[in-house]
Amino acid sequence: MTQPDTAPNEPPKPKRLSSEARRQDFINQAIEFFAEEGFESSTRGLAKKLGVTQPLLYRYFPSKSDLISEVYDAVYVKRWQPEWEPLLRDRSRPLADRLNTFYNVYTNAIFNREWMRIFLFSGLKGVDINRRYMQLVRQRILEPILIEARVEFGLPDIPPKDCEVEFVWVMHGGIFYYGVRDLIYESAISTDKERVIADAITAFMAGLEIKLNRPYQT
Repeated sequence: MTQPDTAPNEPPKPKRLSSEARRQDFINQAIEFFAEEGFESSTRGLAKKLGVTQPLLYRYFPSKSDLISEVYDAVYVKRWQPEWEPLLRDRSRPLADRLNTFYNVYTNAIFNREWMRIFLFSGLKGVDINRRYMQLVRQRILEPILIEARVEFGLPDIPPKDCEVEFVWVMHGGIFYYGVRDLIYESAISTDKERVIADAITAFMAGLEIKLNRPYQT
């Protein structure tokens, strides 16, 4: 009779990962690690959590900065949806309607505990993640909103001013901070995210029209 390869109670040997699968597994676990521990911890601590040696980790990521870049790409860049920008520029719909749709789908992507914690930790540590992402937000969300608002209000097509961009940041940041209070502090007053977003956009649109009609402001 042919004997089985393993004893009846012996667990099967784990499948050996390919180099790319192992690399992706390291990135996934690094996301969890940085979300819980922040960026103060060393790669030695991360290697210990992964159950591998530090030299093995360096074979895949030559430096901690390289690993952080991969985490940024996985958590922020790959969650950026290509349909968001065309949605903001769809002039067949009123801008307020576009903003409500956009911020509901956008927050579905970023209102995530790991996303929030990594973003906040990186800001405290001075890691480049925040600066890179905020530049992305300015170029692909805030400035397009101002361009579309000028069209809707019948105003001249001129480049957005810094003070106008800051005005949009107040609205955008307020919605973001609602997510922080909800997911990080667990102290959000309302659980109706759509209502919170709608109220923020109603107030924003009323104030934005006043702001853009004051050309003497710098």
